[in-house]
Amino acid sequence: MTLKELQEELSCAGLPRFRAGQVFSWLHRGAESFEEMTDISKDLRLMLSERYEIARARAVQKRVSKDGTVKYLFQLNDGELIESVLMNYRHGYSICISTQVGCKMNCSFCATGKSGFSRDLLPSEMLSQIQAAQLDEDIRISNVVLMGMGEPLDNYENVLRFLELVSSPEGMNIGMRHISLSTCGIVDRIYELAEKKLQLTLSVSLHAPNDEIRNRTMPVNKRWNVEELLKACRFYAKKTGRRISFEYAMISGVNDSDRCAMELSSRLRGMPAHVNLIPVNDVTGAGYRKSDIARQKRFISILERGGCTATVRRTLGADIEASCGQLRRKHKGGNGYEG
Repeated sequence: MTLKELQEELSCAGLPRFRAGQVFSWLHRGAESFEEMTDISKDLRLMLSERYEIARARAVQKRVSKDGTVKYLFQLNDGELIESVLMNYRHGYSICISTQVGCKMNCSFCATGKSGFSRDLLPSEMLSQIQAAQLDEDIRISNVVLMGMGEPLDNYENVLRFLELVSSPEGMNIGMRHISLSTCGIVDRIYELAEKKLQLTLSVSLHAPNDEIRNRTMPVNKRWNVEELLKACRFYAKKTGRRISFEYAMISGVNDSDRCAMELSSRLRGMPAHVNLIPVNDVTGAGYRKSDIARQKRFISILERGGCTATVRRTLGADIEASCGQLRRKHKGGNGYEG
């Protein structure tokens, strides 16, 4: 609930509006039970606990990398498991959160899709990942990335409500410019999101310059091909005035050739965009290997000659399998894939 909705809800129970402000504040500080809300009466706490449930993310596993990255396996109230990754940059702490339990997209290089899809996450369950990490590490998180388990635009309404709540001045007050939303290319939702004119960063998991390669690695491309996806991206950039980030996993012998780089730069020409190259993890069962350093540098040089800005994403948490989906699969007895 937003603060306004909570005020209306509690007013119907005969409570003054300021009580809603107290409860809202506790919830957004990460309270796990109504009993923790010590500035409201015991009777009110009992009434709230009988009527409502607080979403919780309980850490059942925690791994800390030598570079400081923290990987959490969280258990939700119904027992479902999700993953989040906390990263420490010079500009502050960022967290990569999940938006679904599992994923329907089934990209060939991603661990999450290999486990199947269970359900969408509620807005409160997305918030609880941030709150749990903040409380566990005693820090303030300033940046949020919706790039964990799941496809955010496949859980569109809940993600929009999460964005409203996480940016609320009375709540966590994390501004839209500090939020990135990643999508594998749900084109109709990209158009809808563009109309909202939110100032978040749209991050598109492209991973191929053409349909032949993308059809093999990302089944979503058979619904919306590369041309349709990039048309939607151009519309989004024009509508919002925001630069788009294109994620591109470098897979040796699959999508990292000179020809791929030239085709990619040609397709993105004239669009306010940045290409984020990601050396793919060596993936059990998928037969993928990451491109070597020389190939990455060559790929970047071709993109830059074609007018595209590009960087190689710094790898964090490799020693703790920080890519989303790996820890959950191992916890449940599966093999680890890159997500």
